[in-house]
Amino acid sequence: MARTVARLPAGSRITDHISLGVIAKTFPLSKVHSVLVATGTASVRQRNLPSHVMVYYVIAMALYMHSSCREVLRCLLEGVQWLLDPSATIKVTGKSGISQARTRLGWEPVRRLHDELVKPIAVRSTRGAWYRHWRLVSLDGSTLDIADDPANDEAFGRPGSSRGRSAFPQIRFVALVENGTHVLFGTQMARYDTGENTLAKGVLPSLQPGMLCLADRQFFCFSMWNLARQTGADLLWRVKTNALLPRETEFPDGSYLSHIYPSEKDRRHKTNGVQVRVIEYCLEGVAGAEPIYRLVTTILDPDQAPAEELAALYHERWEAEGIFDEIKVTLPGRRLMLRSRRADLCEQEVYGLLLVHFALRHLMVQAGRAADEDPDTLSFLHTVRVVRRHLPLHAAFPPSPAAADAGAGAGRDRRPARRAQPRAPQSAGRQAQDEQLPDPQPRRTGTRRPPAL
Repeated sequence: MARTVARLPAGSRITDHISLGVIAKTFPLSKVHSVLVATGTASVRQRNLPSHVMVYYVIAMALYMHSSCREVLRCLLEGVQWLLDPSATIKVTGKSGISQARTRLGWEPVRRLHDELVKPIAVRSTRGAWYRHWRLVSLDGSTLDIADDPANDEAFGRPGSSRGRSAFPQIRFVALVENGTHVLFGTQMARYDTGENTLAKGVLPSLQPGMLCLADRQFFCFSMWNLARQTGADLLWRVKTNALLPRETEFPDGSYLSHIYPSEKDRRHKTNGVQVRVIEYCLEGVAGAEPIYRLVTTILDPDQAPAEELAALYHERWEAEGIFDEIKVTLPGRRLMLRSRRADLCEQEVYGLLLVHFALRHLMVQAGRAADEDPDTLSFLHTVRVVRRHLPLHAAFPPSPAAADAGAGAGRDRRPARRAQPRAPQSAGRQAQDEQLPDPQPRRTGTRRPPAL
């Protein structure tokens, strides 16, 4: 039976129909519009690059790190080209127009979208995400290189080196990591010379009851411990070996109760102390291991969490390093350096990077749940490649009914459309530059470390 060829509604712009497949499923257009309205950045004039398009563009820009700004926009527009005329050439806005549109958008809407939607996503059936009844999260930080520009240097600073200063300015960030899904949430960022402990104070309120937070010794102090403890989450943090933790009550598993104090005066008078449980252990036969490791925890009952299990569990904290590697190396394809040359656009780009990482990890968790697999056993690099190949082909088709309703643009035509089948994808020789994929790299594999219970 003959069918009418589907076309865009009369008077509509091609950018009204961008919704970006898996990205729109994670960040629905309705939510994007509400964030824009709340931050006062929604488009009033009918522009070629309205604000909601630029939000998706910022996210897509992080997915295509080594393509030019215009090439990223072209990838987004290709998906709806066939609705106009498959043989027609779409005019892509120039670099200056894209930069002006990003500047109008600013970083606040992207930050708000991140803060409202990027949350832990593990369910009880998610493998590797839990220890007994606790959700495992880790606290850690890192830095990102940004473009070597005087404005960026002044806004963010750069680290020193043995011969002057480093080659690039850097942004420092601290975040919580959901260990089982590799989702970063509660992220805070600032200048390079801002300490991780300072940023951590803004991250810790994202902890919730039912979580077990792992952290390295650099974060431990009385005020930080109390701030994290007041969230209702349980803690398992490493402390320095010279910390004064007298044995008060010993348990059969080798752990013991002690107190920490806000000051030396309080210690002498035994006032304002907080009770903790201390776990000490050694790693025998491990090259480079320190003589002794000391952990403190808010879990005071050894029957709820035996010392041996907590000692093994603490090393899950290193999951955070692998996640930073995903963001800084695997996603961009080589060492990451942000392209923006303005401080506000750098922050916008960082949030775009965090949003696309969340979208990819969300997809992997769903795939692992469907296959009853640990998400850690799935390849992040393969997921990136699949989404890059298919994103342009699904730009006009939201993957969920809610996104489809939102993707109807400004309410121009809400009648169900009868769409013709899209044309076959272009050959590799005509695809975008970033789709010329390198040979697969060997992927490190390993078993999960939580002890069998």
